[in-house]
Amino acid sequence: MNIAQKLADWLETHWITPAYAGWLLMGLAVFFFGAATNTLVGWLYVMSGVSFALLLVAAILPARSLKGIELYRKPIQPVSAGDCLTVDLEIINRTSQPKSLLQVHDTLPFVLGKPMVSPIESIAPYGTYKWTYYQPTERRGIYRWETVKLRTGAPLGLFYCRRSRPCKATAIVYPTVLPLSTCPILDRLGQDQAVRYKSDRQGFQSATEGITRGLRPYRVGDPIRLIHWRSSARYGDLRVRELEVISAGQEVAIALDSAAKWNLDDFEQAVIAAASLYFYASRRQMNVQLATAATGLLQGHRVVLEALAATYAGEESIGQAFGQVPVIWLSPNPQQVSFLPRGSRWILWSPSSDDSPSAFPGLTINREESLQLQLQKLPS
Repeated sequence: MNIAQKLADWLETHWITPAYAGWLLMGLAVFFFGAATNTLVGWLYVMSGVSFALLLVAAILPARSLKGIELYRKPIQPVSAGDCLTVDLEIINRTSQPKSLLQVHDTLPFVLGKPMVSPIESIAPYGTYKWTYYQPTERRGIYRWETVKLRTGAPLGLFYCRRSRPCKATAIVYPTVLPLSTCPILDRLGQDQAVRYKSDRQGFQSATEGITRGLRPYRVGDPIRLIHWRSSARYGDLRVRELEVISAGQEVAIALDSAAKWNLDDFEQAVIAAASLYFYASRRQMNVQLATAATGLLQGHRVVLEALAATYAGEESIGQAFGQVPVIWLSPNPQQVSFLPRGSRWILWSPSSDDSPSAFPGLTINREESLQLQLQKLPS
């Protein structure tokens, strides 16, 4: 923006700025007055006087026409990333005179989108104009903006006037929640704890009965006792039973290491993974909580989604202790995994697979592959 544009913008927001027609009429008024002074012709004085009178009226009325206008904004309902925000504004005329030829600018944060503009032909005395628009979203976050700008050139269009009015808004965009059909890193959590299960050997190697979740093709290494012979005979190949893992009531904490230094895209993936794991565990009736570096342990769908919408990489940590609760640790830093409670798991966004810790099973995420498919893999 050059100096002339900055000056015009300052004049429009603090006083008035001439339109092209205004500059043209000012030039003609000066020309008529100069010609009348040199020639002493009466009609030229009349023309110049009428022109200056029109300019004076056109300069005073725009600012006056913006008085008596109030704005009201309805609360914006939260949406998930990729959906559209519904923004409702009411422009209320509190005067006994109609308001016409207005422009309303809703000044959105630049990361959310460009300012939205709506022309208003007329608002009746003591009337209300309702404006609803839909703003697409791309990234999760909590977006705030505080002003709406009113602009008019009424009634003659020779000068424009723009004023800002306070009208606070808060829009919450939740992270995407992936529809996980299975998640072994959660399904098998806590199986190594003898407190909850008699033993892996007794519970899984000796089991010949149980709640069958589904059937799948036989893989090399599957126990013979899990083959479902009736289905195998029907399909013509070996089918293996997948037994339901008893996870209801299992305590688990989904911990996002938001205090670490992250690659921006990796961190956004980690937030999506944390939300998806939380809701999957909730559907499995697990006693699940979520923790970020700045919040500590949280529970409740809305509270968790708002915390994940607000979190950012490198935020200050409050030092959360998990006790003996197993943790799903999401981090770019493999060194901290060894300090997790027994039975924990990790999901790492590490540039090298050689950095994967061996203290607990876990997943190393490849940013080039589908995050949903990777979360449905067996931990290694």
